[in-house]
Amino acid sequence: MIRDEYDFSNAGQGKFYIPAEDIQLPIYLDKDVIQCLNEKGLAQQESLQSLVNDLLRKDIEIAKRVAL
Repeated sequence: MIRDEYDFSNAGQGKFYIPAEDIQLPIYLDKDVIQCLNEKGLAQQESLQSLVNDLLRKDIEIAKRVAL
């Protein structure tokens, strides 16, 4: 039931606020990519997240060098 008025006098502002830069969006990888990375990660004792971050950092560095 919707009331005509609501009392927000005791409400706390920003209680559930999360800055946009702190929000992590899910990234979905294809099955063959996950399988390859899991195999490589197991061999290196590295988590999938760490492995993907390392690979992306290397690609970013290569892209920066090529752009020059």
